[in-house]
Amino acid sequence: MLQKIVMVRPRGFCAGVVRAVDIVEEALRITTPVYVRKEIVHNKFVVEALREKGAIFVNELEEIPDGTPGNPVVCVYSAHGVSPAVRARAKEKNLVVIDATCPLVTKVHLEAIRYAKNGYEIVLIGHPGHEEVEGTMGEAPYAMHLVADLQDVEKLNLSSDKIVYLTQTTLSVDDTRAVAAALKLKYPQMTQPPKDDICYATTNRQSAVKDLAPRCDLILVIGARNSSNSQRLREVAEACGTRAFLIDNETSIRDEWFQNVETVGLSAGASAPEILVERVVESLKQRGAQIVEQLETIPENVFFPLPRELQTLPMVLAN
Repeated sequence: MLQKIVMVRPRGFCAGVVRAVDIVEEALRITTPVYVRKEIVHNKFVVEALREKGAIFVNELEEIPDGTPGNPVVCVYSAHGVSPAVRARAKEKNLVVIDATCPLVTKVHLEAIRYAKNGYEIVLIGHPGHEEVEGTMGEAPYAMHLVADLQDVEKLNLSSDKIVYLTQTTLSVDDTRAVAAALKLKYPQMTQPPKDDICYATTNRQSAVKDLAPRCDLILVIGARNSSNSQRLREVAEACGTRAFLIDNETSIRDEWFQNVETVGLSAGASAPEILVERVVESLKQRGAQIVEQLETIPENVFFPLPRELQTLPMVLAN
């Protein structure tokens, strides 16, 4: 019978997500409408909340009207980043752009540009089709090779003496370590980035779930299906031997999960707001949980300032 909830920290919003959401909210305070290319972060609750405040979400720039001298049009890029082709198209459409790309994603973009200019073949470890991967690959498509797993490494056929690997920021730390080791075994000359590309929030949340898993009979990870870092948290819990489910919110919970479960652990992906955690806790209390504990693991105090384009937006709109 369900008795206890263990809520792990860190969980939920990271500094990059806080910054991206703040950018859209601040832009909406300055002007409307504000167009956002793709989901600002991968969470439907966050997207719907911003839509209710006036944000207009589009899949591609072609859905946004062109800007004119008398009618400026504001476009925000999502936290996952964009390719140079998207930036060029925004310029053609005369859009007023505010870039909400996470600074840690931008770091990987800059690494790709630097290594490509220096003649390197770049192996990007990441998930095909993910928006972050598409943006990074777009920085130097002629030099990039995407691998997602060990099978992809086997298929690589590179002959250059100058090879480097970079990674998507939201991958499984353990899986990425295995892929990187296979790459270095196959290509001993391979250079690795001076600093790990997997972001602090992804690493910290995965470490926290590893601490949480042995204490629980079941782990619930709050996050969207298209959230890479949330999916990885579920996988990490299961790799530790604890059953785990990824849920959007409290309505995703199923009673049959709790047979022979006394303690349930809670985590949340980096784009899941705390209000969803609170709703899940209340739902679990209704199912019998009487004890709520906090498991504090790694402290986080990272902050990213808002971009300069947002600060100058009122003057740009006035001209």
